[in-house]
Amino acid sequence: MAALSIPLQQRAFSFRNYSSAKHKIAASTLQNLQFPTQIRCSSTKDCSKGVECLPQFKEIRNVACGILAVWAVTAVSPVIAANQRLPPLSTEPNRCERAFVGNTIGQANGVYDKPLDLRFCDYTNEKTNLKGKSLAAALMSDAKFDGADMSEVVMSKAYAVGASFKGTDFSNAVLDRVNFEKANLQGAVFRNTVLSGSTFNDAQLQDVDFEDTIIGYIDLQKLCVNKTISDEGRANLGCR
Repeated sequence: MAALSIPLQQRAFSFRNYSSAKHKIAASTLQNLQFPTQIRCSSTKDCSKGVECLPQFKEIRNVACGILAVWAVTAVSPVIAANQRLPPLSTEPNRCERAFVGNTIGQANGVYDKPLDLRFCDYTNEKTNLKGKSLAAALMSDAKFDGADMSEVVMSKAYAVGASFKGTDFSNAVLDRVNFEKANLQGAVFRNTVLSGSTFNDAQLQDVDFEDTIIGYIDLQKLCVNKTISDEGRANLGCR
């Protein structure tokens, strides 16, 4: 395993000022130590003598390498996210009708053989063909489902940014990890609906029915921030 080096002069933090519940190091002790110009995160180095063998230095090395690991992850994450762009709009002539069949594999895991692309499709007042379907991982942005009966659907991991669900009935549906950002959900019915992990940033939630909605505490706190939820909706959710 190759050694991973951290030049101390290039780090944007001071070990003297570092403190936490688990790592409190006395500044007076650190001032008396002569540190090398680099800290190595390799555990293969033979430690028989020198400052790198001291317990104080080992603790500093663990802290430094931990911070470097966090920095590396956060530096890479934006690149990964940027590469996860939506696929081009499907040119399949009957792509909108595929919603009436649904995603026949994956379901809650959102696995599919090819994307269920419902973007820009119009299902206004569809009362029969969507009920109980599996639309897991479906791409729904800018589609219209106003007045549709989508009770008992499975929409795990669906991407519904900017979609319209005005008056849509989602009773007894599984809508976990759905992205409803900027969606219009005015008057939608989420009665006895699973909403765990779903996001509603900037969504319109006026007059939404949240009776017996199933949602985690953290997700609830995020949802309650939305100011468009009616007083009745807030009471049903338990917003404080």
